[in-house]
Order: sequence, then structure tokens, then C-alpha cells
Amino acid sequence: MTHNIEVGTLGEQLAREFLERNGCKIIDKNFNTRYGEIDLIAKSGDEILFVEVKTRTSSKYGYPEYAVDRKKISHLLRALMIYMKIRSIRDFWRMDIVSVELDMETRKAKISWFKNVSMN
Repeated sequence: MTHNIEVGTLGEQLAREFLERNGCKIIDKNFNTRYGEIDLIAKSGDEILFVEVKTRTSSKYGYPEYAVDRKKISHLLRALMIYMKIRSIRDFWRMDIVSVELDMETRKAKISWFKNVSMN
């Protein structure tokens, strides 16, 4: 397994556990479309959360959440519309980012949750 895949996999696992500890129920993960992948899909109250997980082991290239730019958000919106159509979902929804700053030596992470992300 390459370093990036290992980091990404661990970041998604930590993000799942974090969301569950914060009252979310994970209903799907790694949903692929031609526009890209939705990392996690969760239910929180009466809302469906489409969650992009970004993990970094260094701040050399900036904080993880900065990697989710307008283009990425646009692709995620297209992917989530496909998901909602396929699953016949008509619930309220929002797009969130979970940022994971990972220390590979200690296996500890700083996790931040950015709710209701938009292109504004």
C-alpha cells in the first residue's frame, strides 16, 4: 500500500469514528461516480451529510481543508445529485468537510469538521 493510500484510508477511518462519536450514522462510503468519489455519507437528525475527508501528515502544502477548492466542490455536488437520484433521497442534505491532520509517528490526529460547505 502506498503512503498516500495508507494515509487516506486511516484518515477516512478516523473521520468515520469522529462523526459517529458526534451523533452521525454512517450510511454509505466511497460512492464513485464519473465526477469523483463521495468519501462518507451520513445521517444526522433529518439531514443527509455528504462528507469529503481530507487528510495530511504535514502542513507543507497547507491545511487539508484547503485542498477542497471550487472545482472539487462542483464535482462533489454533481456526485451527490447522482447519489440522491439513484437512492431516491428527498431529505434535506448538506456537504461537509472533515479535515484530518495526522501524526504518523504517534498515530494521533487533529480532526476539524466544517459544516455546510458551499462555493461562496
